[in-house]
Amino acid sequence: MNIKTLKFNDGTPANLRNMEYGTNWPVVYIINNDKEAYIGETTDVSIRSNQHLANTVRRNLDTINVITDKTFNKSVILDLESFLIKYMAADKKYKLQNGNGGMQNHNYYQRKIYEKEFKNIWIQLKSKGLVKHDLKTIENSDLFKYSPYKTLTVDQYMIANDILSVLSNDIKNKKTSLFLVHGGFGTGKTILGIYLLKLLSQAKDSTQIEVEDEELEYNLSEIINNEAIKKFRIGLVIPMNNLRATLKKVFKDINGLDAKMVLSPNDVAKSDNIYDLLIVDEAHRLRRRQNLTQYKSFDNNNKKLNLGDKGTELDWILLKSKYQILLYDENQSIKPTDVRKEDFEQLMLRKNYRPYYLETQLRCLLGGNEYVDYIKNIFSNNPPEKKVNFKKYDFKIFDNINDLIEEIKQKDKEYGLCRNIAGFAWPWKSKEKKLPSHITKREMNNIVNNGIYDIEIDGEKYIWNTKTTDWINSSNSVNEIGSIHTIQGYDLNYAGVIIGNELKYDNKKHKFIVDRKKYYDVKGKSATSDEDLLQYILNIYCTMCTRGMLGTYLYVCDKELKKYLQKYVSTKHK
Repeated sequence: MNIKTLKFNDGTPANLRNMEYGTNWPVVYIINNDKEAYIGETTDVSIRSNQHLANTVRRNLDTINVITDKTFNKSVILDLESFLIKYMAADKKYKLQNGNGGMQNHNYYQRKIYEKEFKNIWIQLKSKGLVKHDLKTIENSDLFKYSPYKTLTVDQYMIANDILSVLSNDIKNKKTSLFLVHGGFGTGKTILGIYLLKLLSQAKDSTQIEVEDEELEYNLSEIINNEAIKKFRIGLVIPMNNLRATLKKVFKDINGLDAKMVLSPNDVAKSDNIYDLLIVDEAHRLRRRQNLTQYKSFDNNNKKLNLGDKGTELDWILLKSKYQILLYDENQSIKPTDVRKEDFEQLMLRKNYRPYYLETQLRCLLGGNEYVDYIKNIFSNNPPEKKVNFKKYDFKIFDNINDLIEEIKQKDKEYGLCRNIAGFAWPWKSKEKKLPSHITKREMNNIVNNGIYDIEIDGEKYIWNTKTTDWINSSNSVNEIGSIHTIQGYDLNYAGVIIGNELKYDNKKHKFIVDRKKYYDVKGKSATSDEDLLQYILNIYCTMCTRGMLGTYLYVCDKELKKYLQKYVSTKHK
């Protein structure tokens, strides 16, 4: 595969006609200037370059790089184009002029061989100064994980297409719509939400969107042709502070998106205007008026919206927008503060309600849906009938806590983005000491040796996360223990999960038991029955055990619970 570089100007079409593979052959190309780039594919780059020169936005670019090979066919160039868009969008060398419509995953002859060659193309692009980072660095970045330039799964694509179809029709007929997208751990809810946000933001600002799929293009054009879209107020609501801060940072680096689009439920309630469309990610974490840390601001919002003291953040969303897309998983509700499942079930009674279901597993990619279902069954009253050994997914229990901690640190050196996390079975004493959020490993060891620590297991001492936002990316996170609040909504490569003494197991009665005294989330257990608290804790551990894309390691404090889990998980002995 070769890369040919030419100036991009009025003489380019003629120059390309004289170049090998410049006419009547499938190629991929990158047009760029110092700040922006456009990536495309075509079967005639000479003709296509002429079309781009007629585009005022593309006209600002000054260089074209054409990637050619004698073995290229249409399937290969579509895949290579998708690969380059996905990775270059997260590389941050350029802001992409590309839209994000029509990027579907598809298979073709000898795809694995071509994918290896794509990595070599990346190396060539890096040597030419067209990209900055290696692929591994990009894959571990938040910008890559939450980029709208993603190849969608079949069910993501079908749902996106149908939502656009219904939305275009309802906008035209001045009807409202409520879309509830159900999706389990790692099924790509966040990506779907960001994809739709980007697509609809483009529709607001441009009538020249390039979309490859005819049906999607038709649905989008119907929206574009409606005058109402030009003044459409769109927002992405993120209930959790941690994930919201991360996405605000990500949106700053994506053309067509803005950090101001990322909202809290409080932002929505306080706004003097009605939003046209609100996309709510992690909708199961919207709050109700129970076990809050601050009731005053919550009550003020309810008062402003005439909701009384029963209003929830879900009510705020419904009142302050015409159209809603809620991305939801009932199994990831982890606190009594969360809006109840029954409230979401009530939405089914609305005339404008439309349900969708995401099923393809994206996160635990080496374990797939089988692993996620296995975890759900393990942490339920209906355990698996037999032990399953996952050939590709690394899933094991450790006898020794320090072995687990050190193994995760070693994996982090190898893969990056590997962290240790735990249930809230130890008080957060170090929080009162107000430790700095940026400390070295040596400084942390000194702090622990001076008696400042949170977690002690078998004589080993550790501290909780020193940062409450963007902890995963903080410099010392690999030497700390994260809580559920630091990782919900995030991916890891490997997760070390410490199951504390708040969760026990009765092997005679074959049931899980919660020890309230060993659970230190005060707001998480106040005015909550043992049955409800147990379900929240089981949801927390299910969530933690489905963060790792390549593997999950467990350490279990309760001996009886460990015996139970060892029926289903292999043990790494010291």
